[in-house]
This record gives sequence, structure tokens and C-alpha cells, in this order.
Amino acid sequence: MKIIAMGDIHERTGGFNILEKEISSADLVIITGDLTQFGNKEKAAMVIYSVKGINPNILAQVGNLDSLEIDAFLTRKGVNIHGSGRIIEGVGVFGCGGSGYTPFRTPVEFSEDELKTFLENGYRDVCDSPVKILICHTPPVNTKVDMIKSGAHVGSKAVRKFIEKHQPDLCITGHIHEASGEDIIGKTKVLNPGPFYEGGYVVINVEKGKAEAELRYYT
Repeated sequence: MKIIAMGDIHERTGGFNILEKEISSADLVIITGDLTQFGNKEKAAMVIYSVKGINPNILAQVGNLDSLEIDAFLTRKGVNIHGSGRIIEGVGVFGCGGSGYTPFRTPVEFSEDELKTFLENGYRDVCDSPVKILICHTPPVNTKVDMIKSGAHVGSKAVRKFIEKHQPDLCITGHIHEASGEDIIGKTKVLNPGPFYEGGYVVINVEKGKAEAELRYYT
């Protein structure tokens, strides 16, 4: 099974055309959050249909710069994984959208307790799957993928504690644009490809009950 994951699109959809061959070859495409730049459901629909025109097998969730209106839109379209999960060919994909509280008071922010609840709810949907992939817009704290330019770590304590406890095979995150890269928490590989409009995405291959993931960049 091949999965393509990307996030922090912010309405810039040109990369989908550049990656058309790669996207069309995937069994599943996942948008990890921030489809829009403070946009409405129409802007989110533009992003979703840009992908669906290449590959109809898509899952998505909101980021902090989206809106709860977009969350409801994704649910109506049957693609939402925020606070829920799907098992596809033995691969459990579950999500936690939005972010923790920020100084900027962006549209979709949650308390640490709320993030914990979304994570646990999604995990329950996939706990019996042999492979588990967490799609979490906000990264776990104190990693290489949650550090802003000042050097401060701004990720979520709840997300880190969840990963330490449940050890999903992979965690694909985003949100902190300047912190693209990867890290390890226990046996969980954590990857932040950075914003898609700057070229970053993740390719996941699942074979014989094992998930491998790598960061890639288009030019």
C-alpha cells in the first residue's frame, strides 16, 4: 500500500499538478491540515477537488488556519479523520487536527485536554489494526519537528504523551513550517514535511505489516 501525505497547503494547489504522476499512483492521499489560509469551505473544496481530480482516494482534516465550517464540510464529504480513524487494508489511519493554543488566536485551536480526547477517540477506531499511522497537525513537543526559529519548542505535550503511550508506527505532522524534518519517539517515527507549497511531502509504503516513510521534495 502506498500513501502520499502532505499539509500546510494554504490554498496553493500548484504542487498537485507537479506531482500528478506520484499522486495518481498512490492507494491513498492524506491532507494533514491547513488546506486554507483563514479560508472558507469553498476554498477547502478547491483543495479537495484538486486532489480528487487526480486521485479520488483522499482523507483530510483541518489545521489551525482552517475553520470548524471546513471541519463540517470534510465530514459531509466523508473524508474527515479529525478525532476519528479508518482501517484500510489493515492500515489504521487516525487524525487530530487544529493545534494547541497559539499567541495568534487562530480559528481552530484546542486545549491539551481536547487534543488528548481527539487522539484517544481516533485511536479507538484503529486500535485493532496491525499498522497504525497518526496524522496530527500539531507536532509533539521537544522534538526536531516542533522548533520555531527562536529555538523554542512549541509542540503539544498531549501529543507527545499519547505517542509515548501508544507508539503508533508513524506520526505525520506539520504546522511548524520551519521545522521540517524527522525524529523518533520510542518506536514511532515522526515526520514533518514542511509546507506543501514549498515542496515537502511524505511517501509511506506499507508491506507485510511494516510501514516505511520518507520525506520527499518536488521542485
